[in-house]
Amino acid sequence: MAHAAPAGGASPTKGTQSAAQVLDSPAFKHLVSNRLTVSVVGIVLLFITYYGYVIVIGASPDTLKQKIGEYTTLAIPVGVAVIVIAFFLTWFYVIWANRSYDPEVQRIKAELKH
Repeated sequence: MAHAAPAGGASPTKGTQSAAQVLDSPAFKHLVSNRLTVSVVGIVLLFITYYGYVIVIGASPDTLKQKIGEYTTLAIPVGVAVIVIAFFLTWFYVIWANRSYDPEVQRIKAELKH
């Protein structure tokens, strides 16, 4: 694949990487692969949590109607657990992105600027 010269006819200086070179680099491909893996695992866990709750409500409503205490049914703490799990999945993704993904993106962007 031929790479076009930058606007103005100037050729890239030594040490400068074009966008195509960055996109073809193993570091960028690894970054994209990691992001895809973390995102897919997170969304699968979230779907299992939400749709698992909905399926239990539909398939076995008597399970969640069980009383725990005088006024509360099992549905309340399980519903709260669904919300808490969603919160922790989001928290994990944000922590991962801030510590791993964003610094790597900044490093790759810096390579393009040089």
